[in-house]
Amino acid sequence: CNYLLLGDYVDRGKQSIETICLLLAYKIKYPNNFFLLRGNHECASISRIYGFFDECKRRYNLKLWKAFSDVFNCMPVCAIVSDRIIAMHGGLSPELQSMEQIRRLPRPSDVPDCGLVCDLLWTDPEPSFNGWGDNGCRSVSFIFGADVVSSFLQHHDLDLIVRAHQVVEDGYEFFANRQLVTIFSAPNYCGEFDNAAAMLSVDETLMCSFNVLNPGEA
Repeated sequence: CNYLLLGDYVDRGKQSIETICLLLAYKIKYPNNFFLLRGNHECASISRIYGFFDECKRRYNLKLWKAFSDVFNCMPVCAIVSDRIIAMHGGLSPELQSMEQIRRLPRPSDVPDCGLVCDLLWTDPEPSFNGWGDNGCRSVSFIFGADVVSSFLQHHDLDLIVRAHQVVEDGYEFFANRQLVTIFSAPNYCGEFDNAAAMLSVDETLMCSFNVLNPGEA
């Protein structure tokens, strides 16, 4: 089996250090089967505010947080599965015209306030909306409509977009006539939601199925 994780490994609980260390240990042990994409919280300016900085400072020291920030700057922001499925943490970008743009992104790199990398980590799909619009909810990047999804997949000869970034009640949620799916793998999100968690499984024929963990089972 191969495993692809979509980001936001820190800032989501009291044991972010254990979480990210375990994931990096898996990456070291299984470098060709375990893949970690960057989320918008794998960024110094965000993890500085939302808890990871304070956890490192309280339990160890600031040098540890800085070391993790250096690691985050080396993480990839996008993956393609079997030439048919594209995955990222956030969503699409109006700047993304060719996959070669992603392959040529320099690393290490911080997350800029705008542009391709920012969008791949921050954008959101928006029902009942066409085209691109300002992401007023997050005050950063864009929202995009189902028409953008359809056009993107057709242009790049892809079948499905898989992304995370938003809590969804059932652990997964389709968009744009099942051309995009949001996956959220943390049940009872931050102790404030009654959401389920889900994992997407893709077999050798690219048949997709979901494993769901209900909130009462977490």
